[in-house]
Formats: sequence, C-alpha cells, structure tokens
Amino acid sequence: MLQTFFRNKNISKKLKLRLKCTIIDTTYASETWILRKRDRKQINIFETKVYRRILGPVYDNEKENLRILTNKEIHAMVKKPTIT
Repeated sequence: MLQTFFRNKNISKKLKLRLKCTIIDTTYASETWILRKRDRKQINIFETKVYRRILGPVYDNEKENLRILTNKEIHAMVKKPTIT
C-alpha cells in the first residue's frame, strides 16, 4: 500500500515526506528501544530507499539522462540528519 502511495504522481512530495516522517520516525522514536549499530544502519538504508522513491530520479544536464540521488543530495534536500 505505501509503495503505491509513494509512487503516485498525483500526491505532492511534501505530503509524502510528511507521511514518511509520521510513520517511520514515530515507529523508531520509542525511548525504550536500544538500537545497535546494525539496527541504525538498517533503518538508515530503509529511510534512504523511501526518500529515493519519494523524490524520484533527477535529470543530469551533463550526461543528458536521469540518475538517482546520492545520499548527500537526499539529506541536503530533506535537511534531516541520519539516525545516530
């Protein structure tokens, strides 16, 4: 269901990012959980994958084709640090 939602072109990126923050961030915001290094890495990988799906590919003028965003570009666009 969420894959269909995140791929829907009729829904704004702003709303998709808000929903992502609501669902994913609150899921992992529990103060009682102890996150190991491996857990944090898996959460960051999943979060980056969701951001890439929401933000989509970008057009590269130099190579004249579409490309996926790098991790630095994603975090600069959403202005949110990774889970540490």
